[in-house]
Amino acid sequence: MPRLVLFNKPFNVLSQFTDAEGRETLADYIELPGVYPAGRLDRDSEGLLLLTDDGALAHQLTEPRKPTWKTYWAQVEGEIDKTALKALRKGVTLKDGPTRPARARKIDEPAIWPRTPPVRYRASIPTSWLELQIREGRNRQVRRMTAAVGFPTLRLVRAAVGEWTLNGLQPGAYRQIEVAPTPRRVTQGRRRPSRRR
Repeated sequence: MPRLVLFNKPFNVLSQFTDAEGRETLADYIELPGVYPAGRLDRDSEGLLLLTDDGALAHQLTEPRKPTWKTYWAQVEGEIDKTALKALRKGVTLKDGPTRPARARKIDEPAIWPRTPPVRYRASIPTSWLELQIREGRNRQVRRMTAAVGFPTLRLVRAAVGEWTLNGLQPGAYRQIEVAPTPRRVTQGRRRPSRRR
């Protein structure tokens, strides 16, 4: 059975197992042979990262033509408003083109762990939280989207990828589950009709 690892990636940890600069990597937290990330999560982002030992499953999770919904909680600078949320739902134009429509809503601050180091606090500038669901995986996409509508992201946590969620995993912890094998497409040649003699 394919293995799927659900890992709560802490802030400032790279989504890879090695680093020539000596920064923290997955190897500092996960001691499972043969698994590798299915997708990535930026170093300054936190939350759910999926790893697997099954190439077909990894392809399914990252396939652009069959996108998987990813749910993020973003703490932004300022009080996010209806105009900004509406723009995110329609899709915003970034330097590399327009995004697909997203699901966006304002939420209360989620009951999650404190970040180390904490987000910079400024008494004169309020912050707010939103939940953003996207089906793309562009570089730093969520941060660029919130900035494009006037609300820079201060903290970003990925809460879910498809059906899989953090489910109470603390930063640096992981859970290993078995999943059904991913069906592989089999291409069969056309059968030649038999000739009767």
